[in-house]
Amino acid sequence: MSHTFQRYVDGLMECREEGQLRQSMADTAAALDLFCFAYLALPRPHAAAPVLISNYPTAWTSHYMAMEYQRSDPVIIQALREPSPFEWGIGVGPTRKSPLARQLFEEAAGFGIRCGFTIPVHDSAGAIAAVTFAADTPRPSFKRAIDKHADVLQLMAMCFHAHASRQLTSKRNVEGVLLSPRELECLKWAAEGKSAWETGRIMEISRHTVAFHLENAKAKLGVRSTVQAVARVARANPQV
Repeated sequence: MSHTFQRYVDGLMECREEGQLRQSMADTAAALDLFCFAYLALPRPHAAAPVLISNYPTAWTSHYMAMEYQRSDPVIIQALREPSPFEWGIGVGPTRKSPLARQLFEEAAGFGIRCGFTIPVHDSAGAIAAVTFAADTPRPSFKRAIDKHADVLQLMAMCFHAHASRQLTSKRNVEGVLLSPRELECLKWAAEGKSAWETGRIMEISRHTVAFHLENAKAKLGVRSTVQAVARVARANPQV
């Protein structure tokens, strides 16, 4: 176990982009018999966009973010209230759930996410992130993996948050303006000459959603055109 965790920490040190962070966590989780994870960084102020890195099905994460489910997700609500890790899922926890909570759990189950183990990451001001390891069914092997590696998973969550917040936030900070991961990614593809339709195909979202993110980015940066927004990003972060 010590070797697995050390390889994980060493791998995080070398990560320079979101995809590398995702792969590092996915590989280590798989080594512990956990194959599905999600990291959600909760913004301050809460009006800002959250950061989601996961290997959940893209269709589910896109829907989750578009619907802003983090505002009503009972898992995230509990992570905001309590610093201790907890298990959740259909048939786990309170038997009486709100209609919205039941709907969200049922929708997630449709994408193979039926139960999980969530680790809140708190600082002196409260919750700042949550790392979840999930499964398509509460099988005994999932429960054993959680019970056996709970302490290590907590350390993994804290390390992941530390590296993700440092690497991604610095790149998204454009001359004092914090762009969302989707806004930055849309601008990156625009810089490569991709149309909204082409970017949508690459990111597996609609061209209207791409246009929405680009408009948000332009408004935040105080520019009128996508070309101007791309130029500001390139000036602030030449490596992006």
